[in-house]
Amino acid sequence: MSGPGNTTARPSGGISPGRGAARSARTPFLFGSLRGYQKAWLQGDLVAGLTVWAVLVPESLAYATIAGVSPVVGLYAAVPSLILYAVFGSSRHLVVGPMSATAALSAGVVAVFAPGDAAFFAALTTGVALVTGVLCLVAGIARLGFVAAFISEPVLKGFIVGMALVIIIGQVPALLGVEKGEGNFFEKLWTILTELGTANGATVVLGLGTLAALIALRRWAPRVPGSLVAVLIGIVAILAFSLDDDGVEIVGPIDAGLPALGLPDMDWGNYTALVGPCAGVMLVGFAEALGAAKTYAAREGYDIDPNRELIGMGAANLGSGLASGMVVNGSLSKTAVNGGAGAKSQVSGLTAAVLVVLTLLFLTPVFESLPEATLAAVVIAAVIELVDVRALRRLYGLRTPTMRRLYGNAARDDFYAGAATMVGVLVLDTLPGLVIGVLLSLLLLLARASRPHLATLVRSSHGLWVDAERRAVLDKDGGTSVPGVLVVRPESGLFFANADAVRTQVRDLVAASSPRLVVLDTETVPFIDVDAAEMLATLRTDVAREGATFVLARNVGQVRDELRAAVGPDERPRIYRDVDAAIAAESSEADEPR
Repeated sequence: MSGPGNTTARPSGGISPGRGAARSARTPFLFGSLRGYQKAWLQGDLVAGLTVWAVLVPESLAYATIAGVSPVVGLYAAVPSLILYAVFGSSRHLVVGPMSATAALSAGVVAVFAPGDAAFFAALTTGVALVTGVLCLVAGIARLGFVAAFISEPVLKGFIVGMALVIIIGQVPALLGVEKGEGNFFEKLWTILTELGTANGATVVLGLGTLAALIALRRWAPRVPGSLVAVLIGIVAILAFSLDDDGVEIVGPIDAGLPALGLPDMDWGNYTALVGPCAGVMLVGFAEALGAAKTYAAREGYDIDPNRELIGMGAANLGSGLASGMVVNGSLSKTAVNGGAGAKSQVSGLTAAVLVVLTLLFLTPVFESLPEATLAAVVIAAVIELVDVRALRRLYGLRTPTMRRLYGNAARDDFYAGAATMVGVLVLDTLPGLVIGVLLSLLLLLARASRPHLATLVRSSHGLWVDAERRAVLDKDGGTSVPGVLVVRPESGLFFANADAVRTQVRDLVAASSPRLVVLDTETVPFIDVDAAEMLATLRTDVAREGATFVLARNVGQVRDELRAAVGPDERPRIYRDVDAAIAAESSEADEPR
């Protein structure tokens, strides 16, 4: 998925995007993200892995609780997911592990099948990871990653902003030591506002102080691993000053030891029952992972392969399920921590995996004293930069006076789609918000495809045929038209969804101007289908009824070939080399004596 051509410049991160598609084709399937590894990256990767570990451990404990299972299940899931994603994934920066959105979805799915049965609940939670993994693998092997192309960049941006806000508001109660509310973003915000009077003073000082320090370190000392420093200071503060006795919440007891390997204790019928719900879990996880992966790939100058991402996420979930874990996906927050700490490759993820194994074996008592306020500050500091309001403002500002006069409200459709997706995530939750975004992307695609811009052309002073309306909007020389000649140009492919719209627009223009010759310039028509070819033949008859001749300009190969295949020689319009040739030939024929 690399760009065309040879690229000599290196982006700021030191990663060269390579030599176009040919280089991407040679990328190895296993550990492809480590291709071209440089020794200079090792120190940054090790520091980033240490920093990710410091955030991943407590977050995994917390997200397992959200999923309704023992906290240690989050650590069981983290190790295989980090290793297997590094083997199969395409991102150098994405961190895969337990996440709040998919953990909450998992809890909702499992609660339907196992109310009140803790052991079966845990088995089904592992089953969700396995089924989600299989679905991802099937989608990746079937190369269904192209579906990601139907999620437009504005929609993806709105989804990321909405998810970041949801993550932040979910961490604020722990940051302030207040009761955590339920419901959507605004309901949780209202609960926080009404509970401010009950905030724990020591928690507020520790949480806000940690957050301020993290932001300051990021701005003035970006090379310092702020998240790791914050975690260590938080643990030391609890041990030295016994802040937990003053009401500061800590992570608490964590079971030590490695997990049992194998399938959970459940029937095969349970797996089939989980397929439908897990498809929704997969969609949310894939969207969040793809958004995070593409964000950091764009910053560092490399490409993401959606099919590899599906396979990587599938392998990670299968590994998690076989290790008694829970559903996992690419994490916005932990990827932000990873990138901010200076990671250059998946060596950081592998480092974090090794450290999580050591944690399960030897270090669980250390993290039992980690303040939840410190953890919340680390998460908020990591995702706050993903609340990219500037990008939404840029989308809003694309509707310039020129764009508005030419395209009307359609000039701001991208902003509306992104904003609607963000609001959907905030109001309706993650999965409904993403569904809204996908549907809006498809609707925008259909709307634009079904209503192509049909330009009326005039000849400029340079002899080029240009859009008359656009030149007028830009206050340029209006150009000249040829008397009795109407020249139009559809700026889109012609197919079943827009053929009638183009026919109607051309007929309206003919009725308004009564030309003797109508030239349809196909320069910007990359393709047509059978319906459009038959429409052009019908349009030739329509125009003839008005006393005019209908011809095509530009001998575009696919247009010509489709016309010859779909329409008989007596029905199809004549095709000329260009607009001037069409006008000259038809004028000469009209001047010949009958």
